[in-house]
Amino acid sequence: MCGIFGYVGSRTASPILLEGLRTLEYRGYDSAGIFIPGNAPIKAVGPIDNLAKKIESPLSGTSGIAHTRWATHGAPTEVNAHPHTDMSGSLAIVHNGIIENFRQLKEGLKAQGISFESETDSEVLAKLIGTLYKGDLLEAVRSALAMVRGTYGLVVIANNQPGTIVTARMGSPIVLGLASDGNLVSSDPSALLAHTKDVIYLEDGEYAVVTKDFYQIMTLKGQKRDKKPETVEWDVEEVQKQGYEHFMLKEIFEAPEVIKNTIRGRLLVDKGRAKLGGLEPVLDQLTSLNRLVIVGCGSAYYAGEVGRYILEEYAGLPVDVELGSEYRYKRNLPDKNSAVLAVTQSGETADTLASLRSAKEQNLLTLGIVNAVGSTIARETDAGVYNHAGPEVAVASTKAFISQLTVFVLLTLLIGREKGMTQEEGEEIAAGLEKLPEILEKYLKDTKAIEVVAKKYANYRDAMFIGRKFHTPIAYEGSLKLKEVTYIHAEAYAGGELKHGSIAMLDENFPLVAIVPKDDVYEKMISNIEEVRARKAPVLAIGTEGDADLEKVADDVLHIPKVHPILQPVVTTVPMQLLAYYIGIEKGLNVDRPRNLAKSVTVE
Repeated sequence: MCGIFGYVGSRTASPILLEGLRTLEYRGYDSAGIFIPGNAPIKAVGPIDNLAKKIESPLSGTSGIAHTRWATHGAPTEVNAHPHTDMSGSLAIVHNGIIENFRQLKEGLKAQGISFESETDSEVLAKLIGTLYKGDLLEAVRSALAMVRGTYGLVVIANNQPGTIVTARMGSPIVLGLASDGNLVSSDPSALLAHTKDVIYLEDGEYAVVTKDFYQIMTLKGQKRDKKPETVEWDVEEVQKQGYEHFMLKEIFEAPEVIKNTIRGRLLVDKGRAKLGGLEPVLDQLTSLNRLVIVGCGSAYYAGEVGRYILEEYAGLPVDVELGSEYRYKRNLPDKNSAVLAVTQSGETADTLASLRSAKEQNLLTLGIVNAVGSTIARETDAGVYNHAGPEVAVASTKAFISQLTVFVLLTLLIGREKGMTQEEGEEIAAGLEKLPEILEKYLKDTKAIEVVAKKYANYRDAMFIGRKFHTPIAYEGSLKLKEVTYIHAEAYAGGELKHGSIAMLDENFPLVAIVPKDDVYEKMISNIEEVRARKAPVLAIGTEGDADLEKVADDVLHIPKVHPILQPVVTTVPMQLLAYYIGIEKGLNVDRPRNLAKSVTVE
C-alpha cells in the first residue's frame, strides 16, 4: 500500500524524494510528506503535486525520507500524513503496515508524558523510538521493534545523524537501491530505476543501516547478513506513460506485448507442449497431484477461477480456488498430495502471503505465479512462474491479469500433456497461443465501437455481468473493473443463476453485460438474454465476430475475434477492460487512481 522512499547521498535530497514519490503514488495518494534533517516535516493532503507546491525551492540537505499514504488508521488529513516525528521533532519515520498493539503502547507512552497529534498507529511508533533514542539510532529502532506486534516497512532518520538511515521490514516490502551518488530505500523497486537497477530486498525480520557509500543488513537479533545485489529487469521507460493519456490505457494496449513476453521461450509449438523452467524441479509432483488449491485476491482470484476451469477441462486436474483473505483463517484439510498455488502481481499481497505461509506450515508444496521478481512470495514458494508482464502502475490490474490467464494456459499445456492431452490438441492450443498477440494487435487498432457504447452506458447507475463456464470468472472481473474505475454499482453472476434471484433487480434502468462467444454454452446464454429482454433491461453483448444472430437479441454488441476456447477468456477480457476505462473517462474520473484504493494491498 503506502509508498516509502529514502535517500542518503551527495545530491540535494528533496527533488529526488519528490520524484520517488511520484513513481510510488499508485501505492497511495491520500496524502504525502517529506522530512529533511534540519527541517520540519512538510505534508499535504491529496496528490504529490500538492506537496510539491509547498516546496517552493529545494530544501538544503543530502538525505531525507518521504511517504505517500493510503489511509488505514486515521482519516487522510495533514496531521495524519507521514513522516511522523518524536516529541522533540528531531527524529522522523515513514511507515507502511499496521501496528496491532499501538493502543497499549500509546497508553504506556502517555503515562510517560508523551502527547499525540494524529490518529495513526505510525505516530505511536515514532514516539516510541524517540523515547529510546540516546544517540544510537540503530539501537533505538531495534529496541522499539522488539516491543511491537504487527507489520511494518519502516524508515527512520534523525537530525543529529543525517547521514544515516535505518530501515526494517516485517510483512511490508523494503528494497535498497545502490547508486553511484548514494543509496536509496523504497517500498517498490520501480521507484529506484531512475537511479539504479542494483537492488537488495529485505526479508521479514531484517533491518539495514544505510549511508551514502555503505549498507549493513542484520536480523532483529543482531546477526549480520551478507546479501548480494540483484538486477531489476525493468527499465525506467516501462513505468512512464509513453504518450498515452493514462497508465491504464497504456497497460491495456500492452496486452499483445505482455503475452509475447509471458510465452517467450516457453512454447514448444511443434510438440504441443509448454516448458516452464521454474516448475521443472517439481514437475513429477505436479503431474501426480490429487488436488491443486489456487489462492489469490481481487483480479488474481478471478484469474485463478479461469485457471480452475481450464485445468480441470483440459488437464484433468482437480482444482479448488480460495480467496487469500479467507483461506488463511479457515481450517483447511488438504491431503499431503496437494499443492497451493499463490497468484499475485506484486508478490507482496498480505492475505495471499499469509495463506502461502499457512500452506508451508502444513508441509504442502507451494507454487507461485508472480510478476514482481524478488518479491516475498516469489522467494518463499518452492517453485513458480514469473509473468514478465513488466511494471503495472494503474491501480486496476489489466495487463497483469492478461499475463496470469496466459500462464494458466501454459500450465494447462504443461500438466495436460503429461496427463493424457493428445499431441494434436496440444499443438492446436500452442499454435493458437503463439498467434494470440498478433490477433490482439489487430483488434486493438480500432476501439471506436467500445468508446461509443461506453458513452451510452456511462449514464446508468447499475450494471449486471453474466457469463458461463470459462467466462463466468471474466464476468466477475468485468464487474470488478467497472466498480473500481467508474464507481458504478456492478454485480456478476453465472448466467444460469439469473433466475435464482438476481433477475429481480433488472429493469429498464439496470443494464446487463452478457459474454456470449460462440462456444458450447452459446444457446444457454442466448436463453438468458431472452429472459432479460422480457424484463426490458438493456443488453450489451460481447460476442464472436460474424455472429449476426446476437444483434437480434441484444441492444448493443461488441464483437471479438474467435480463438481456441481455452484462449477465448484472454480475448474477451480486453473489451471489458476498455469498457470500464472509457466509461471512467466519460464520467471525468481519474481511472489510474480510483478513490479509496491502492495498488498493492500489503496490510491485512
